[in-house]
Amino acid sequence: MTEFVFMLTRDDRTVADAHGILERIEPIGLRHIGFKDIGLSFVELKTLARRIHDLGARSYLEVVSVDGETSSIEAALDLGVDVVLGGTRVADGIKILDGTGIEYWPFPGRVEGHPSVLTGDAAEIVASAEEIAATPGVHGLDLLAYRFAGDAPALAAEVVKAVDIPVLAAGSVDRVERIDRLRKARVWGFTVGTAILDGTFRIDTPHRTIEGLLVAVLAATQKA
Repeated sequence: MTEFVFMLTRDDRTVADAHGILERIEPIGLRHIGFKDIGLSFVELKTLARRIHDLGARSYLEVVSVDGETSSIEAALDLGVDVVLGGTRVADGIKILDGTGIEYWPFPGRVEGHPSVLTGDAAEIVASAEEIAATPGVHGLDLLAYRFAGDAPALAAEVVKAVDIPVLAAGSVDRVERIDRLRKARVWGFTVGTAILDGTFRIDTPHRTIEGLLVAVLAATQKA
């Protein structure tokens, strides 16, 4: 089964009503819930991480801040998250998280701007993924597959074949066809945030609420 990480984010920022959304979706029983390092105060993010654990889910902090990456990774220690996603300063991230029990899944390739985009050609990105995956202290990769200008599913499949650690496809997964393609590429999982929060995720369901879309996306992950 392909894993689904629900991100309480819109346009690469944690949404202001993240706490309220968590309460609404509690009955669904999501296993993976994440947020970004920007959008809410540190105190609010810490409360959010604690509440995610209360719901029995694994918590993910995705680092997208261009200037404060190291500070954001350091903040993860106090936030108490299970996984740090993203970031490109791999050596710094490993050093900060060493011995903490927090998993580190950085970005492969060249990531630029906000919202983040993945630049360079596929060969470059795959080479970066191989190098990062071979580094002790890295537990997975956060691949911005659909933020890449080329063939996203092909890139995902190439990265998955090239490494021996899990690959999470993050960003712009906004329709069921993309889930299907990523599943065929054998990624470990994918993230969705904006498309569910805005009710624009393209999937066959009459229930266009956040709750209804989450249930539909979960069902899509369980296809053979």
